[in-house]
Amino acid sequence: MERLISHLQVTNQQIQTKAMALLMALLQTAGRLTERELPPCGSLGSLQNNIIHSSGSVGDEMAHYLYVLQSVALNDLEPRMRTPLDSYNQDQREVLHSLRQSAFECESDGSLSHGFVSRSVALRQGVQEAGLLRESSLRSFVLENSSREDKHECPFARSSIQLTLILCEILRIGEPPSETGSDYHPVFFSQDWDCLLNELFCVCIQLLNKTWKEMRATQEDFDKVMQVVREQITRTLSTKPTSLELFKNKVNALNYSEILKLRQTERLHQEETLAPPVLELKERLKPELLELIRQQRLNRLCHGTLFRKISSRRRQDKLWYCRLSPNHKVLHYGDVEEDTDTPPIETLQEKIPVSDIKALLTGKDCPHMKENKGKQNKEVLDLAFSITYDVEEYNLNFIASSRTDFCLWTDGLSVLLGREMSSESMRSELEILLSMEIKLRLLDLENVPIPERAPPIPKPPSNFNFCYDFSQTEQ
Repeated sequence: MERLISHLQVTNQQIQTKAMALLMALLQTAGRLTERELPPCGSLGSLQNNIIHSSGSVGDEMAHYLYVLQSVALNDLEPRMRTPLDSYNQDQREVLHSLRQSAFECESDGSLSHGFVSRSVALRQGVQEAGLLRESSLRSFVLENSSREDKHECPFARSSIQLTLILCEILRIGEPPSETGSDYHPVFFSQDWDCLLNELFCVCIQLLNKTWKEMRATQEDFDKVMQVVREQITRTLSTKPTSLELFKNKVNALNYSEILKLRQTERLHQEETLAPPVLELKERLKPELLELIRQQRLNRLCHGTLFRKISSRRRQDKLWYCRLSPNHKVLHYGDVEEDTDTPPIETLQEKIPVSDIKALLTGKDCPHMKENKGKQNKEVLDLAFSITYDVEEYNLNFIASSRTDFCLWTDGLSVLLGREMSSESMRSELEILLSMEIKLRLLDLENVPIPERAPPIPKPPSNFNFCYDFSQTEQ
């Protein structure tokens, strides 16, 4: 075996490939290997240094052999995966006792409550099922959960069992290697197989605890959390990390919010809404849809809105109504009673010609907010807007009853002033309308791939003699 492995240390890729082919044939012919018969990654360090980290790229044939070696080595763990729990096994009991002492070492000095210490009963089964976990990882997991509310506590036993199953499924332990497979993980060639798997479990169980916290999960969310953790592990392994430390950094950077962003992006790509032709179509549709939103805003202003007056004493006992004339030339407003629904425009005595409006102010720039500077809370500031008119000598001040009314009126007034609408409500509505319109336009193209670029226009023919000459009359 040592002589065969020495051929992997040469720089000739052809010799390396042939040596790997022979090595894989020997390993697969031997059937199930014992730990002594399987070459540990320590003796196969040349794979990491001379093949995976070499200046040249790993060829398809070599990638297949690395995949086979990985599968053979991991499948050697199948008996341990299939071994049922034996609660009477003395070795297992001693390991459990050692781990429990490590995790709950502080219970002797009374720093953990009796209620939390009693949870070690569930911990015992989890460790038995999941295998050996480093003491520091276990202690960190247990102590962090002790400070959470009961409903947000991450169940260690159940999580350990499920995580072990997920790792076995991702790594395909127990499945024979495919004849055409080439999906190997460089991280598995960085150290001893068994040690690496234990280390990988330690990293992932802490990742699970972190993701559980980010999702503010409860017991009912267990399956959702495990789906996210599976996705975090799978996506990180797909980036081909070359060491466990690199895997740990990448998988922890791939937090829950990043997973949501990736899912959204992939969904858009799947719907082909990010293809260049579709994006171009979106740009062409925007003016039409923006005009639709403008008309809706003006119609809303014509219908009018009820506003409350806020005095210096913050009393909200006076109401007034404002609406736009049907010809979009005059703002009518006036005081109304509490039970008024939609007053007729004739009853609103005050008028402001739209042509006299000079500016639209919002938030702390509004005159009625400056007068009470330091006294208005953020909620009121977010709903305040004003218009200045007649050479900026007069102001009409508004306090919207909701963020929706604020967006409708500021957008509508911007349209009257010939400005672009800028509210978050407009952006959201535009995106919804664009999405709906694009889906309707592409409905007939379902399951038809959209090319990145338009197909080239063929060159014109050398002559047009095939065309019918209408200038000659038939005889």
